[in-house]
Amino acid sequence: MEPEYAIATYQLTKQYDRHIAVNQVELQVESGEVYGLIGPNGAGKTTLIRMLAATEEPTTGEIYICGEKLLRDGNNPRLKQRLGYLPDDFPLYDDLTVWDYLDYFARLYHLKQPHRRYRLNEVLELVQLTAKRHSLISTLSRGMKQRLSLARTIIHEPMILLLDEPVSGLDSIARMQFREIIKTLQSAGMTILISSHVLSDLAELCTSVGIMELGYLVESTSLKELYQRLSRQQIIISTLDKLEKLESFLKNAPYIDGWDRIPEQNSLKVGFSGGNEESAALLRSLINAGIPISEFHCTQEDLETIFLKLGHQQAS
Repeated sequence: MEPEYAIATYQLTKQYDRHIAVNQVELQVESGEVYGLIGPNGAGKTTLIRMLAATEEPTTGEIYICGEKLLRDGNNPRLKQRLGYLPDDFPLYDDLTVWDYLDYFARLYHLKQPHRRYRLNEVLELVQLTAKRHSLISTLSRGMKQRLSLARTIIHEPMILLLDEPVSGLDSIARMQFREIIKTLQSAGMTILISSHVLSDLAELCTSVGIMELGYLVESTSLKELYQRLSRQQIIISTLDKLEKLESFLKNAPYIDGWDRIPEQNSLKVGFSGGNEESAALLRSLINAGIPISEFHCTQEDLETIFLKLGHQQAS
């Protein structure tokens, strides 16, 4: 067993009667990574995370946490202390204050004074809830409640954090606040596995991604490698002239792989297979042809486009 993996699974399978929710998954997550788990509803993401968190027993297969086998009989509580698990439906106790709620869980994890008080203050500052320490949970916004849930999940200083749809239902500001906390935890050396439908958040946070379909882990790689292999380069070109003139020129230009119109911006999103030198040559040729260019910048297909592309490949 390779000790550098924070999480490793071998032939991990979960079957309910005739339905196989997770099918022979081989997952490796290196220490210090933020690993994003992507897939449609019913793909097996939650079941996989629940098995990693030791709240669901595998039908077959093995799980290793930091190089140590996670036992099904519950005889390695020390290993489970290394895990922090935030499910997507964990209830809060609305009649408690923020401080009392965290203190309750800190006691469950046997944190002793004065360290317990220090740790509570530390996590409240991290999740930006210090000013709400004496507030009833019932008075908190949805974003604050989710940050409090995260504080509860990390109160015992786990090495591995398992997050199942942690930003579901949050607005853009609350998601941004949550992302910043995750980045802080990663910079402190924590390994984080996170599932989300908000792929733009994962693209900003993750070092690697895994894509699940029908219980299978169909893709698992670094985000950088995934972009290099599957993300088509694109160039946004805007003109002050008619789009038809720009399109006529591009029909005979090299490295052009089709385009889509953006009419409201008088722009084209152009598929492009060349590199930096070729895109610079394209811009020169456009200017030399007398086409008035107001915008020209290179970009790449985003994670959502790659995910949809992979989905089509799996279906075909």
